Amino acid sequence: MNVDAALARNLARATHGRPVSFALLAAARGWSVFPVVSGDKRPAVRDWEGEATTDVDLIRGHWARRPAANVGIACGPSRLMVVDLDVPKPGQVPPPELAELDVRWGLDTLTVLAHNHGQALPLETFTVRTGRGGLHLYFTAPERVQLRNTSGRDGGGLGWMIDTRANGGFVVGPGSRVDQPDGAGRYTVIDRTDPAPLPDWLTRLLTPTPAPTRPAGGWPWQTAQLRDVPAYAAAALRREAEQVADTKPGARHHTLNRAAFSLGTLVGAGTLPREAVEDALRDAALAANRYGDPNTVREINAIIRSGLTAGMARPRTTAA
Repeated sequence: MNVDAALARNLARATHGRPVSFALLAAARGWSVFPVVSGDKRPAVRDWEGEATTDVDLIRGHWARRPAANVGIACGPSRLMVVDLDVPKPGQVPPPELAELDVRWGLDTLTVLAHNHGQALPLETFTVRTGRGGLHLYFTAPERVQLRNTSGRDGGGLGWMIDTRANGGFVVGPGSRVDQPDGAGRYTVIDRTDPAPLPDWLTRLLTPTPAPTRPAGGWPWQTAQLRDVPAYAAAALRREAEQVADTKPGARHHTLNRAAFSLGTLVGAGTLPREAVEDALRDAALAANRYGDPNTVREINAIIRSGLTAGMARPRTTAA
């Protein structure tokens, strides 16, 4: 039985307070749902995106087998982009430039981001308070571009304590409850407004930069002329950039961070100019986008900055 909004709402009322009622209410909005482990955020089914459905009978069957299961909402099939404004866990602190602005959690970061882009804070949309006290802002995904999941870890994505979930991602839905060491609580709707379209300015920030094609004369870092740079340092720069450019999805963050740290030790020693390193690694990371699952310039810059800063604090004074 395909989803019928009125039927789903009636069934939800009949099962009021039980997890299946929240799954049916989500389905009534056209959102594809699947069961999540009770008290947890892990899918209770292996192929969660394939199992996600708006079919009332399938939903009732899922929760008949797992009455206490939480509700997962698959963002891709639901045409949703969810912005997750998180609360830091113990030991997680904002980067210095945000700490100076008294930024304490994801909403503060989004406020700064909106201000910097001359935009209003996009809060007039379907909103859920998460189990740990954060917020999920639900938006309809743009049709003209396929967005992916991003993480605010290390300043990537939209920024500190902001994750996004889109194609290939899911969120724990309202009515669910998590009981984990770092926090416990229920996911509660605090604004039932229909999801607004994702603002254009956020769409632009989240749209991956297309991968460049290899120039006939070679990549920029292969042909750049570095003045007053020792041969071993120039070779190190080209070697690290080449490794970054050839890295497949799954290892990019680590490879780029490691390269930035290694070259940062030479920048700290005054052997390589920081700007040349940043340009080479950025070009190389963008070149790696040709293998799929592309990173945004914002994410790339954040990783480079983090690795360079750490490496510069440990300057290398001899050739490797």
